Amino acid sequence: MAVRVDVAPALLHWAVERAGWDAQTARRRAPKLDEWEAGTVRPTLKQLEKFAHDTHTPFGLLFLTEPPHEEVPIPDMRTIGNAAVPRPSADLLDTIYLCQARQEWYRAYAQDNGVVGPSFIGSAVTDTRPILVAGEIRDELGFDLAERPKFSNWEEALRRLIDRIENIGVLVMINGVVGANTHRRLNPEEFRGFALTDPRAPLIFVNGADTKAAQIFTLIHELAHLWLGKSALSDASMTASDGTAEELWCNQVAAEVLVPLAALRSDYRGAATVEELKRLARRYRVSTLVILKRLFDAQFFTWEDYRARYSEERDRVMAELARRGESGGGNYYHTQPIRLSRLFAQAVIASTYQGSTTYREAYRLLGTRQHATFENLAAELGVT
Repeated sequence: MAVRVDVAPALLHWAVERAGWDAQTARRRAPKLDEWEAGTVRPTLKQLEKFAHDTHTPFGLLFLTEPPHEEVPIPDMRTIGNAAVPRPSADLLDTIYLCQARQEWYRAYAQDNGVVGPSFIGSAVTDTRPILVAGEIRDELGFDLAERPKFSNWEEALRRLIDRIENIGVLVMINGVVGANTHRRLNPEEFRGFALTDPRAPLIFVNGADTKAAQIFTLIHELAHLWLGKSALSDASMTASDGTAEELWCNQVAAEVLVPLAALRSDYRGAATVEELKRLARRYRVSTLVILKRLFDAQFFTWEDYRARYSEERDRVMAELARRGESGGGNYYHTQPIRLSRLFAQAVIASTYQGSTTYREAYRLLGTRQHATFENLAAELGVT
């Protein structure tokens, strides 16, 4: 005889909302949910276990009398207007926990191997002029205007910036799903990225489900958070007009790193046509959307005009990417180091070969179950 259990309707509703299910998904994934919530039918233990698994809910929490209050485990800088963003999704929380676990492992590895963390962590405050910090970041990364012609376009500039940020001691993870679960796609409307500060193991995560045009801005925005020495979950929106002082400061720094305002004022030919935006994008190796943001910062547009132009240009860029057939796919062994952080993956593999980390632990950290995948990844990363 099946064992049936009592579950508070509020807990069921909380789990569905936390998982981001709409009404249609809820009916498809949990056909008896309406009856469970109404109390006319109680779920069996197996049904409830499956429901917990499908909604990514810790099973024991479903036996509480009321939904728990889950907080983002790092400072939440996201805002909608001046209001804090509501309850975090399971996908967001699990992504942060996963990155914290990886950071914890790498911190111990760095300490054991005498790895010295970057000196710039916590070197600035929000009273520091953004133009000064932007100059420091460009110098650290070798991303001044003289270097830009080395990149064929802004997409390549993004890839090279990832490498250069890792070369100065920061773990960079760019992923559009939770871990390796392709069924749990991250929502860029919920968050664009976060920074986990640490003297030895600073980490940046960028939501890879966002457009690449937005990712390059988020990447530098999160790096600015590390300059402040503070962890943060971010909006990093190029159309934000308000928010916390820290978020606005990081936006200003990111924009100045990518497109120095003094240079743009000199380069701009006075009409923001698509051709002019593309020309400036080629000049600075950024997206046309970043160029639009900086033209607004230079006071060539009103706020209303900028918002309208940004929306129009974003639609054009997205349509162009769709025509080109661009997607987030590709060779696993090329994309996985970007998802994991090349620096992190190399450390895990090296530690495993040295005997300091078990293969079982390495598989867990790298999100693989097969030894052949581990060996192929090691070869791709040049670790022997």
